[in-house]
Amino acid sequence: MLSKKSKYAIKALVGLAKNHGNEVPLRIAQIAEQERIPKKFLESILVELRNNGLVHSKMGAAGGYYLAKEPSEIYLSQVIRLSGGPIALLPCVSLNFYESCEECGGEEQCALHDVMLEVREATVEILAKTSLSDLVEREDRLSKLIK
Repeated sequence: MLSKKSKYAIKALVGLAKNHGNEVPLRIAQIAEQERIPKKFLESILVELRNNGLVHSKMGAAGGYYLAKEPSEIYLSQVIRLSGGPIALLPCVSLNFYESCEECGGEEQCALHDVMLEVREATVEILAKTSLSDLVEREDRLSKLIK
């Protein structure tokens, strides 16, 4: 399951992607309101994203946050991993959060492990090719369907 932190990080970055190219950075309060993210939580997420080179910040009256890269260069797999969320459904198949299963007789003999490994590979493949630009385009397309 996607952690709240990862979900909010993606939502914040999508908000910044929508603003990309605009000379005025977005303030935390704007992002929090537009993307429905608790402001305090968003502050810590944006600091982490800045420390990892996905966003930049500008101080002062006209300050705020903006993307450090093109939206087409920021992928969901990267955001999820930077925000501390595992992509795998089970820790025994996780690349970055691996833990062996105590109740398992051995991963090489476990059918569930084998299936979850396939699920992880498929998930990583999708997340690694889905960029912020893709999410903005999907959101636009979906909002047109509702109207």
